[in-house]
Amino acid sequence: MSIRRTVKVGGGTAGAIVAVLALALTGCGGGGSDAKAPSKPSSPKSQEAGNQAPVPSAGQSAQPTEVIATLNGQAGMTLLINSVRRDAGGFVTVNGQIKNTGSEAFTHTADWRGIELKGSGESVAGATLVDKAGKKRYYVLRDTESRCLCTTGVSSVDPGQVVPFFAQFPAPPASTTEVEFSLPTFATATVKISG
Repeated sequence: MSIRRTVKVGGGTAGAIVAVLALALTGCGGGGSDAKAPSKPSSPKSQEAGNQAPVPSAGQSAQPTEVIATLNGQAGMTLLINSVRRDAGGFVTVNGQIKNTGSEAFTHTADWRGIELKGSGESVAGATLVDKAGKKRYYVLRDTESRCLCTTGVSSVDPGQVVPFFAQFPAPPASTTEVEFSLPTFATATVKISG
């Protein structure tokens, strides 16, 4: 009952409220449409320069220019590695793309997750780095809730689809400049660590 009383507003009061809100919203715009028009053509470049995320924004190219390794997999699947970078925090991050060059959807992505802990879901946590000189294998890092620091949520890859890929590992010693990267169902590749 009290709701109807609060909702009912006289015509003059409602008109005044609408006018005040319209003026307030106009003032919050931060400038007219003329001020925004010139910045649109240059916005993809400015986003590209400032974006640090591994997944490209809408204005960026979906395909990085450098491919340092190509790993072929089952049913027309291809993994392109674009970078293997040593981070200041003691990590190595592998970035790339998974492409389905086949004619049918690839649905065997569960093989990519390796030995997952309960509740981890679909991921590429089965990826590994092998330091042959140091005779060590490095597995994908996990957060405090046992979720991998890697691409997750890929249940299938449609024909022609490209999925951004990343996986983060503990860094091998600074003297190690090359490692073997592998992901289940794909070939193995030797890649150089940059940074």
